[in-house]
Amino acid sequence: MTLVVGGVLYLALGFLLWVHAWAEGATTHTLCGCGDPALFLWFFQWPATALAHGQDPFFSSALFHPGGINLLAQTSVSGLSIPLVPVTWIWGPVASLNVASTITPALTAFTAFVVIRRWAQWTPAAFLGGLLYGFSPFVLSSLEFAHLMTAALMLLPLILAVLDEILIRQRHGALGAGILLAALLFAQFFLSSELLAIVAVVAVVCAVALVAAALVADAGTVRAKFPHAARGLAIGLGLGLVLLAWPVWFALKGPASLSGLVWPNVGVIGGFIPSSFVTTGYPPRSNVFLALGGYEGAPLASAGYLGWSFLAVMVAGLVAFRRDRRLWFFGFALVVCAACSLGERHGQWEPAWIFTRIPVVDNVIEQRFMAVGFLAAAVILAVILERVHRAVPDWRGALGALAVAAFALVPMGIIFGERLPFAMQAVTLPRWYSEVAPTLPSGRVLLSYPAPFSGLQDAMAWQAVNRMHYSQAGGGGPQGVVARAGSAKAGFNLLSLLDFGLGHPEPAGTPAQYAAVRHALAVWQVTTVVIATDPTAPRIEQGHDPVYAAAFMTAALGRQPTLEAGAWVWNNVQLSRSGPLDLRAGTLATCTEAAEGRLGVFRATMQLPECVAGGALGAP
Repeated sequence: MTLVVGGVLYLALGFLLWVHAWAEGATTHTLCGCGDPALFLWFFQWPATALAHGQDPFFSSALFHPGGINLLAQTSVSGLSIPLVPVTWIWGPVASLNVASTITPALTAFTAFVVIRRWAQWTPAAFLGGLLYGFSPFVLSSLEFAHLMTAALMLLPLILAVLDEILIRQRHGALGAGILLAALLFAQFFLSSELLAIVAVVAVVCAVALVAAALVADAGTVRAKFPHAARGLAIGLGLGLVLLAWPVWFALKGPASLSGLVWPNVGVIGGFIPSSFVTTGYPPRSNVFLALGGYEGAPLASAGYLGWSFLAVMVAGLVAFRRDRRLWFFGFALVVCAACSLGERHGQWEPAWIFTRIPVVDNVIEQRFMAVGFLAAAVILAVILERVHRAVPDWRGALGALAVAAFALVPMGIIFGERLPFAMQAVTLPRWYSEVAPTLPSGRVLLSYPAPFSGLQDAMAWQAVNRMHYSQAGGGGPQGVVARAGSAKAGFNLLSLLDFGLGHPEPAGTPAQYAAVRHALAVWQVTTVVIATDPTAPRIEQGHDPVYAAAFMTAALGRQPTLEAGAWVWNNVQLSRSGPLDLRAGTLATCTEAAEGRLGVFRATMQLPECVAGGALGAP
């Protein structure tokens, strides 16, 4: 009964975090239809579309056409999107994202609650440990940008419990425990292969330390437990390798897999600094990563925040209960994770230096080691609370333990709680995407504006909400960076300037620039170019200057667009039939200024392309 009550309370907190989505309409409102939430809307919709049409849920050419996208090489959380396919079929991807974001912290807290009872039998202590883990700063900061791959931590406590059974307790057969370990490792791969690698690293380091300490303290016990542990690990890891052989091959060598670093140079921004664990400040709203991340609400504090009060409780507990080996082991695990989460910095040495030089592991973003670190912190808190409860007789022990818990957790709750629940936005589509796109004939390949390269990924949300009626050039995530644009790199850069601005002058419209963009369109097999305007959308979702982009594309494609549902549209793009316009100097800027001055920015009319066409040399 206590587990049921705990689960209900966790679920209620999950709904409280996401209350604005459920109140405003869970099928239409979520964090944003932009940035990373747009990426995950796409990841939820594609498996539903694929399974409905008998296609591969792990690969699609509907994005990054024609090469396609490998969802197992991405942060696609197939372990959530596939079970939620019925929700997506009925209510759409926005509803699925909201359901996943609501239940993820609750499930994470619940499994931690269940597992922590192995070390802290007093139910309130285990419940508070689960609360800390499921609603930790790390999980909340992941939910802030729909990063479900690092918010869905429900399997990590179970992996810890199975390893505890195999290595320490050994109350059940090695065969069953090994099979369960293999199943958990397999399932974790489909939630986050990155976290699976992190778990492996931390488990090896902690196991080596545990065995070394045990050999010093009681070598006979180590020798007695070794055969069972070896069998359990051999079965678990051996069967796990068999189960993971195909998905790992598909992710690393399958169609549209990513070679080299998944995120080139991500280590520069991928780790914490020491103050991240205690700072109470908030990042500025002007931070470019926040702006492009896709959360319009007030930003949360550091994902690694533990706070001075929690650290004081931990240190005091280690001193007061220094004979408790559980505290020392999990304290060691927390220190390891915290150290590994620090970013590599010039002139200093951090463990990140090692990881950045190991293939595959070099793709790990350092701060994500705290996904395991907070689990260790949750166990430490629960054990200390139970020890306090036992140390003082009667009701005073419970009251003292709860006072310690309040001292440790309330500052954390205040810092994060004052900016929660999460703010929600309506996922809106420009008129063309809601009125025209669903009627497109099959085989259309769109280049949208802004192009859905990593950053301004709104067009991915439009495609997902439209249930994949067309394919799309470009896409977000680690595949949507210039380093992976191949021969289309020059055109990719120019389209990015049109999308973002990036503080650089807009492309002036030279023959070389037109040629680069036309080559990119040919590589991507684009059939339709759409610049849809929506004056009501947030500024960052509209692109840098859609009016200038329309002028540039008119010149690059060599013909005027049609006007459809508030969008400039170039249908049936056939680059071999017409070349770019040879314009008089300054035509693009002059026509854009005239259109914006008379009609207002972001409104599609035919006067702009007519002005551009009139600026061609030899035009009447």
